[in-house]
Amino acid sequence: MAKEQPKKPRRVSDDEVYETILTQCRQAGLEGSVRPEDVARLILPEHWQTLLKRVRLFSKKLAQDGRILILRKGEPADPEEAKGIIRLRITQTGMVEEIDD
Repeated sequence: MAKEQPKKPRRVSDDEVYETILTQCRQAGLEGSVRPEDVARLILPEHWQTLLKRVRLFSKKLAQDGRILILRKGEPADPEEAKGIIRLRITQTGMVEEIDD
């Protein structure tokens, strides 16, 4: 019996990653937080590991823009130095949805 080839993951746009991070953080609220792994799993449930690096990179950019906080051990961390286990939390600025011109 031939082995079944694993399905190739679908292409995920940068906008989808950014929006999913923000949406999940907004749903968690100003006191809650989300794991980057959960964001990746929501977008690509069967291939989430392939997306995790992008989620973390885009989270860093959103933190630099002041839209989310990167938490390390429950405390805000410098986006440039946050490594290991992190969580993401929306900021007041991030709670406001941007309107495209």
